[in-house]
Amino acid sequence: MIPVKGYEGQKVAVLGMGRSGLATAHALEAGGADALCWDDGQEAREKAEAQGLTLHDLNKGNAWEDVAALIVSPGIPHLYPEPNKLIARAMEAGVPVDNDIGLFFRSFATQEWDNFEQLPKVVVVTGSNGKSTTSALIHHVIEACGRQAQLAGNIGRGVLDIDSAHDGEVVVLELSSYQTDLARALTPDVAVFTNLSPDHLDRHGGMGGYFAAKRRLFAEGGPDRAVIGVDEKEGVYLAGQLSEGAADDRVIRVSVDRKLTGPGWQVFARKGFLSEYRKGRQVGSIDLRAIKGLPGSHNHQNACCAYAVARTLGLAPRQIEAAFSSFAGLPHRSQLVGEKDGVAFVNDSKATNVDSARAALGAFTNIRWIAGGLGKDGGIESLRGDLGGVTKAYLIGHSAREFALQIGDLPHEICETMEAAVAAAARDAEPGDTVLLAPAAASFDQYPDFEKRGEDFSRLVQAVI
Repeated sequence: MIPVKGYEGQKVAVLGMGRSGLATAHALEAGGADALCWDDGQEAREKAEAQGLTLHDLNKGNAWEDVAALIVSPGIPHLYPEPNKLIARAMEAGVPVDNDIGLFFRSFATQEWDNFEQLPKVVVVTGSNGKSTTSALIHHVIEACGRQAQLAGNIGRGVLDIDSAHDGEVVVLELSSYQTDLARALTPDVAVFTNLSPDHLDRHGGMGGYFAAKRRLFAEGGPDRAVIGVDEKEGVYLAGQLSEGAADDRVIRVSVDRKLTGPGWQVFARKGFLSEYRKGRQVGSIDLRAIKGLPGSHNHQNACCAYAVARTLGLAPRQIEAAFSSFAGLPHRSQLVGEKDGVAFVNDSKATNVDSARAALGAFTNIRWIAGGLGKDGGIESLRGDLGGVTKAYLIGHSAREFALQIGDLPHEICETMEAAVAAAARDAEPGDTVLLAPAAASFDQYPDFEKRGEDFSRLVQAVI
């Protein structure tokens, strides 16, 4: 646990008693604060009380007296589409609002650091797609190269639930826009921006607000090094804003769309080969094609970002390549879950939007595509041009019939359930085919989350093979 600093002897309200809220309350108490906890759900309140935490009804008129700060869980809106009423009340009362990420950055360094031979570093990864894989890959590379590392944030443990820093270790954090938007302190050593595509627009008041939430990671204090995906205009803009000139190697530009040139520091992947250029010279390369845990251009972008971070930490290209080769990938993200008679079964349940589904579809050929669920605005109309590798679609869930109307002349079957879709795809598949779950939709019509959807697919595949 990271004890929170700066609130010794003060009252701090904590709103939301989920995983991060509970960890935050305990970390505040460990740092000497008086944590006053609240959640609108009775079950969550009972869980907090069972852990010895103090409940404090923030709805009461005098609830904000002598409260030094309000710490908010990431799922609670603070501005758009409407501020949570308790957050609005805190702001009206002049109470500072923060989250566990802000508390982490103000509390992670300790006096013991003065005795470290090599200071710990914090690497933060944000972006629309690929955050989890990139974060896990960075963590894997660091540990495979014999250095200590911890993984936290949206993946792994809560940021305040990790262990205190060790000499020379690296903490890797995956952060969403919900987390970067509200944190009052953001001071990583290395910050990564993978890419940007429309998501959570209601929460951020549109695309501009969404990008602004991501951009805060690079503006609030600023990292020593920034790894920026420049395949979208926002990434190009961000890299330009951070750079003092073309040769400024504090900014590492990353692409999987094109070869990058110029006197700066670039990492790009083309036709399955990763290349690193500095000052106009190639200084490293990796053949990504044979690395099973990183299939497709979207994973090659993840690899480029992770490679760039590893290089800033002093690791050699050959060390990084060896670590890449032992990376198994993450569950529900282009995960090979089985093979039978020359047919591969791949779980990409995390492909909950059109852009992530497009990336998954581009990674394979001869695809038996399982798609559907609770479709998002626009459905899958924009995927029509990306279906050249698909032999047939097997559509499930709430939006199955809507999706059928949006895929043109592509052969398809309305299956409704995952069980029926897996059975039909396995029945039709021939050697060389890939049965790919890449739903391009949310899971909430049939499953509580994308993880449960992917687990169901994997279970059904195991029964088939």
